[in-house]
Amino acid sequence: MERAVVAEHPPPGGVLTGMPTHVPFRKPFRAALAALWLAAVPAPVVPAPARAGLLDTVLSGGDEAALGAQEHPKILAQFGGAVKDARLQGYVDQLGRKLAATTALAREPWTFTVLDSDVVNAFALPGGYVYVTRGLLALAEDEAEVAGVLSHEIGHVTAHHSAQSQTRQTIAGLLAAGVGLVFGNDTLAQLAGLGGTAVVASYSREQELEADQLGVETLRRTGYDPFAMATFLETLRRDGQYQGLRDGNKGEGGFDFLASHPATEERVRRAADLARSMPQGGARPIDPYLAAVDGMIYGDSPENGYVRGRTFAHPQLGIAFTVPQGYALLNGADQVVAKGQNGTAMAFDGGSAAGVSDPAAFLTGVWGKTAALSNVQRTTIGGMPAATATTRGESDGNSADIRLVAIRAPDGRMYRFTFLAPAGSLARFDADFQAAANSFHRLSAEEAARYRPRRVQVATVQPGDSVAGFVRRMPQEPYAEELFRIINDLPPGTPLQPGRRVKVIVGE
Repeated sequence: MERAVVAEHPPPGGVLTGMPTHVPFRKPFRAALAALWLAAVPAPVVPAPARAGLLDTVLSGGDEAALGAQEHPKILAQFGGAVKDARLQGYVDQLGRKLAATTALAREPWTFTVLDSDVVNAFALPGGYVYVTRGLLALAEDEAEVAGVLSHEIGHVTAHHSAQSQTRQTIAGLLAAGVGLVFGNDTLAQLAGLGGTAVVASYSREQELEADQLGVETLRRTGYDPFAMATFLETLRRDGQYQGLRDGNKGEGGFDFLASHPATEERVRRAADLARSMPQGGARPIDPYLAAVDGMIYGDSPENGYVRGRTFAHPQLGIAFTVPQGYALLNGADQVVAKGQNGTAMAFDGGSAAGVSDPAAFLTGVWGKTAALSNVQRTTIGGMPAATATTRGESDGNSADIRLVAIRAPDGRMYRFTFLAPAGSLARFDADFQAAANSFHRLSAEEAARYRPRRVQVATVQPGDSVAGFVRRMPQEPYAEELFRIINDLPPGTPLQPGRRVKVIVGE
């Protein structure tokens, strides 16, 4: 799944107009599902969400707390909820409160949450709601770097960046721009019917740099090495390069969260300059951090299924499908999405068929009843009854060709694919779309048993151990040596020293 810089990228989702009721197969579907569905089932033209006027003054503390409390459940829903690892959650909560206690808002309530997602991300909402994902925690070298991430987000809260930028109404709609950020370009956000931007999702350059400065100062006050923010930002930069290498696109495709933030190189330089201006020294404790992440799930959690290369498999539901070459998969909490090339995309979900057992009737009478459907066809996919149709979605004058596919599983669930292509280009990409839908199948018990969660395992380097030896423990990871060196902050060519403790990714 996609990687992000420390700064804010709320999850996909938003308030959808006229979306049909559909009960989910994993987490409760919110009305704020992937905005792809907005394009899939439009009225002829879906207007962009109304925007209220921006506030001239900062919201009061009570208003900010109310805003954060209002959006907190949505964040949990879209990111797979909080981790069930009490040790990991307790560690981050204790560390976050220690840092927040040194700020001007020390007496305010703070809520620190580890999200059950492998997306490398951290962000904050007004009212002291700070989030960090499992994926980001796996990249840190020590406690000081985790503290640097949390301090950056605390800085956004104490500087009232969100409150300065948005009204209640626009903050409530910030999730709507998540899809555009997830897919890494503005075009898809437009295709998905998402006018406007999410301010919390794309703070200004000045706000990001201010949060970095506040974060470095918090590190100093709390006794941590103020250089920890710069070193972690450099790790994020290297991880972004790794993701591009892994996806075979050199950073030009896949899920790119870096695009909406100040250049990481600039932030590394600025953070290092700030640290040099402060008294040198500071703690870099590693043992508490390693104890917290040892055994942590790495990658997808069993509840949400697994992305393995171009395949999504959900053993608990007994289903799987594969996307064509050139598509990058993202396993969200409520749906699976994939970005292709040239503006193509897809989304997949499933749930109750609202009492309709016939896929064609579901497609025309429930899911797409407000859309102008064409080429409605009954078919069979993986031995299961299915139906497909095409339509077009429009928003703010931007159009997309759309293929819809509904498949009814033997247990009565209805699964849905939505495929999007720029207007007029469906014929060019339709073979790939149909190949992805036709790959949908039920997993045998033997196939399902092959999928197990991967985990972070902490090991101590013994005399004679080498990087190559640890890499052999990670055969499931593409470019395993690069990943091993990134998660352990081990520059290329640097050997291991006996007695050092390192992280290894183990599992299927």
